[in-house]
Amino acid sequence: MNRFLLPVSVVGTVIGGTVLLKDYVAGGACPSKATIPGKTVIVTGANTGIGKQTALELAKRGGNIILACRDMEKCEAAAKDIRGETLNPRVRAQHLDLASLKSIREFAGKIIKEEERVDVLVNNAAVMRCPHWTTEDGFEMQFGVNYLGHFLLTNLLLDKLKASAPSRVINLSSLAHVAGRIDFDDLNWKTKKYDTKAAYCQSKLAVVLFTKELSRRLQGSGVTVNALHPGVARTELGRHTDMHKSAFSSFTLGPFFWLLFKSPQLAAQPSTYLAVAEELESVSGKYFDGLREKAPSPEAEDEEVARRLWAESAHLVGLDMAHGSPGRGHSLPR
Repeated sequence: MNRFLLPVSVVGTVIGGTVLLKDYVAGGACPSKATIPGKTVIVTGANTGIGKQTALELAKRGGNIILACRDMEKCEAAAKDIRGETLNPRVRAQHLDLASLKSIREFAGKIIKEEERVDVLVNNAAVMRCPHWTTEDGFEMQFGVNYLGHFLLTNLLLDKLKASAPSRVINLSSLAHVAGRIDFDDLNWKTKKYDTKAAYCQSKLAVVLFTKELSRRLQGSGVTVNALHPGVARTELGRHTDMHKSAFSSFTLGPFFWLLFKSPQLAAQPSTYLAVAEELESVSGKYFDGLREKAPSPEAEDEEVARRLWAESAHLVGLDMAHGSPGRGHSLPR
């Protein structure tokens, strides 16, 4: 009987250690218990994955939640799910296509007209390593959706955010930003050979640079803005990657995926934390890796690049430089 004790003990230790390691890698639950009754929260890309779970977490805390999505059928279904699970009736779906400047302006106009306040804007929606697609206005899809669309949306809602202060903007970036480079000569991949990975990394670096520059511009306004890497999660975001399509990779690397990949619920904890934590009310311009503040890449802290990117972006989306008001936009040649 005793000869079985050591193997059983070893197996138990390995299993226990693996679970603890997974919990450590995943980062754990939001440590804040703060609630947000009466506060209005907008979450882009909230029909699935991290966005849906973030909306659900914030609905649990009593917020007035607006799910902003391109696919209204899925968005309405997600809103219904969240209302049913949280018993919070203040969860609504609204149309927003971040690949269309026209749609972004229409959504922002509706929010400005109909909502008394906007307390939290979670810029969550993203596409990852898709083929060389372009947006309605001719922007490279990853740069256009992940960054430019949220750049315009945030700027259009700034007056509402300022009027609701203290308020917060949360930008989902990625650890991939460390491999990013802003190519001002060809931001939208018009001349060089398209590299889907490099385009994704550029878009996520742009998000962190935007966060830094927006924070600088918002000093003293009562509006904070922070960026975060939520962790690698099991969501639909990776549907265009080769690994996602490979049955062999899924089988052979399955145990590692289980260890290193977060569930959408765990991946939503950093966004939830930045949205509600009282101790973060005055924290701005920072980058979080999960629940911990961390220095981003040196490229992400280049103030000159951040200012130049802002100017280029404002021109591309038709944002009036002097007053921050929306223009018609400057479509790229198709």
